[in-house]
Amino acid sequence: MIAELVAEIGPLWHEQHQDRYSPPVHVGAGAEHKLVFVDRLLAALVHLRHGVTHDVPACWFGVDRSTITRAIGEIRPLPTQRGCIIAPGLRLRTLAELVDHVGENEMAAIINGTEIRVRRPTAGRKDRDKVHLRQQ
Repeated sequence: MIAELVAEIGPLWHEQHQDRYSPPVHVGAGAEHKLVFVDRLLAALVHLRHGVTHDVPACWFGVDRSTITRAIGEIRPLPTQRGCIIAPGLRLRTLAELVDHVGENEMAAIINGTEIRVRRPTAGRKDRDKVHLRQQ
């Protein structure tokens, strides 16, 4: 699965960052980039899937938190460039609406079922028991 994702997203990332991460004109000149594309992808996936702070992958890869922040910022928009996006203005409020939308448009979908903690309305409010889906 990771190899397929690298094969699909890797060329997009390399195309966008070819100038930025190409070797400097003079050997030894310029910043040394410690994270290759696959490391950047893994850091972003771990952050997005498990909701860990940027400090966790920074510790794993032995780089500064700002490096991970930059890496996640570079990787995060790439899936939308492959066509994984919900059209602007479309609001899917329930799982049933999402399933209907996917079926009507003959699309395939991956649903992220990661639990995200949210504040509930105070006890006694009429809308306390409503279920809300969070769009990302």
